[in-house]
Amino acid sequence: MKLKKLSLRSRIFFAMIFLVLLASILISAVAIYQYKEQSKDYHEGRLQRKEENIQTHLKRVLNGRQNTWEVKTENIPLIFKEEIYNIADIHKLQINLYDLEGGLLVSSKAGLQNFAADACLPAEVLNAISNTAEHMYVDKHIENGEAFQSSYTYLRDQKSKAIAILNLPYLEKDDFLTNELLEFLKRIAFAFLLVLLMAIVIAFLLSKYITKSLKAISDKINTTRLERRNEKIVINDTSEEIYTLVNSYNSMIDELEESAIQLAKSEREQAWREMAKQVAHEIKNPLTPMRLTVQNFQRKFNPNDENIHSKLDEYTNTLIQQIDTMSSIASAFSNFAKMPAQQNETLDVVKITKLALDIFNEDYIVFNSNSEEIIAKFDRTQLIRVVTNLVKNGIQAIPADRVPKIVVNVSETNNTVVITIADNGSGILEENTEKVFEPKFTTKTSGMGLGLAMVKNIVETYKGTITFSTEKDMGTVFKVSFPKE
Repeated sequence: MKLKKLSLRSRIFFAMIFLVLLASILISAVAIYQYKEQSKDYHEGRLQRKEENIQTHLKRVLNGRQNTWEVKTENIPLIFKEEIYNIADIHKLQINLYDLEGGLLVSSKAGLQNFAADACLPAEVLNAISNTAEHMYVDKHIENGEAFQSSYTYLRDQKSKAIAILNLPYLEKDDFLTNELLEFLKRIAFAFLLVLLMAIVIAFLLSKYITKSLKAISDKINTTRLERRNEKIVINDTSEEIYTLVNSYNSMIDELEESAIQLAKSEREQAWREMAKQVAHEIKNPLTPMRLTVQNFQRKFNPNDENIHSKLDEYTNTLIQQIDTMSSIASAFSNFAKMPAQQNETLDVVKITKLALDIFNEDYIVFNSNSEEIIAKFDRTQLIRVVTNLVKNGIQAIPADRVPKIVVNVSETNNTVVITIADNGSGILEENTEKVFEPKFTTKTSGMGLGLAMVKNIVETYKGTITFSTEKDMGTVFKVSFPKE
């Protein structure tokens, strides 16, 4: 699961759980590290204290009244022949004494460890003792899985002259500290388990509380539309950040509503201007020949002319033709401006389509249907208008030098009615594909360019769609789809 795909609520939830787990791991790691450091310091300090106490004890024996031997290296085995066992038993540590050359003089060979003393010390130990300022060397090693320390230091007489090397083998027993660590980790595990459960509950409630406001804002934004009035968001008892976001959204709604009003007003004014220009332009076209015809008739009128009746018929026919043109212009604008009535009649689309095709006398119009009857809800008059406009466009798109063919097909798919009108005309140029359904756009020398715009308006009123596919010099196929109910 990718992090980017997680919701904000899930991210907050997992983040809090992760922080609790991370804290528990870090604290446990610090505790273990502290234990190791404490154990190390404890054993080093204990060995040092043991070494100091044994040194003191040995010197008391050397300088005591009971000692009748001269204090020198050769007499060490005699001086500590019996006493070394008592000292080792008192301090619970094995004691080995070597001469300054590394040879073993005497050893207790007893104590808490069964440690066999080396008969001779290695050269590196002797060099380490003699070359350090403290004249002390501690050897640390692991044996049979147990950690050992072995300290080496000089044993001196009253004149601080080194007379022997004192060796103390020391086993690092961590049973007590280990038990303490395990007990601590056990307690902290229970504590963190409780904290984790509390964190899960708090994270769930907190993430739900935070995202609840965001969800309400998201739902409002998703339903925001320019073309209708939008409701403002009202959220109480929320954070300052969410409150700021809500205020910004509400301000945007006010500005959006004002912009929508201004845009609608501007669009209406622009539409009326364009419509007025188009109507004025189209009406002027027939008025000019009408004016010229009347002026010509007025100038050449002669009651005594023997051809006066034929000339009068010619002038009259010209005027009637131009009047018919003006009438068709008025009808075209009237049909375009008139919104389709929302009168959903239950009708047979196959039958009405055939009826619409009956007004055409062209025998190259072919009708097909995958069903004998397709019942749908549509306005009868508007359906006829859609079919006739598309067929008429198809006929006008076919060049004069080509055998024409128009194929009209009606079918139903997934509760949707589909009507296709295919022609073998010149096709639609690529640069004109975006303008096909725009009012006033036409590539013909006659017509107002309102037919396809009107068809699109009708189809979309009934929650349908109209699309087309075209190929140059091969033809165009218009496809109308709308729900049956």
